[in-house]
This record gives sequence, structure tokens and C-alpha cells, in this order.
Amino acid sequence: MSMEQTASTEDLIREALTSIRDAIQMDGGDVEFVSYDELTKTAFVSLQGACVGCPASVMTLKMGVERAIKKVAPEVEYVEAV
Repeated sequence: MSMEQTASTEDLIREALTSIRDAIQMDGGDVEFVSYDELTKTAFVSLQGACVGCPASVMTLKMGVERAIKKVAPEVEYVEAV
């Protein structure tokens, strides 16, 4: 595999978020990548807009965002909102 074909975990996380942002934005929210901690295998994201304070945001984070990230970056074990 050449260097160009090797995507970093952060790149994969960003790619996963791009794939689900449209659905989140349709509900008036948004999600942005903040950081990835290799030591704890945790991706940190920021939920914005309608997601802030929404009772369903925990479900969105776990069932939508976390699932999408783990699908493309299986090394990520946790996804946390900051």
C-alpha cells in the first residue's frame, strides 16, 4: 500500500462524519470532528445546533455517529461528545 492510500484514523473519522452529516443537518443539527486520542481509542466530536440539549442526541451519538465511525475506523472503541 502506498503512502497516498493510507488514511489516518482522523481522516477516516472525518470521512464517516461527512457521510452522516446530511441526515443530522436535515434535523437542524450538525456534528464536527474535534480530536482522536490513540491511547484511549476515543474519538471526540462536537454536536451542534438542534443537537445541543436534544434528548435524542445521545441516541444520535451512539447509534448514528459511533456506528458510522466504527464502520470505517474499527480501531476506534469510543465516541464522546465534547
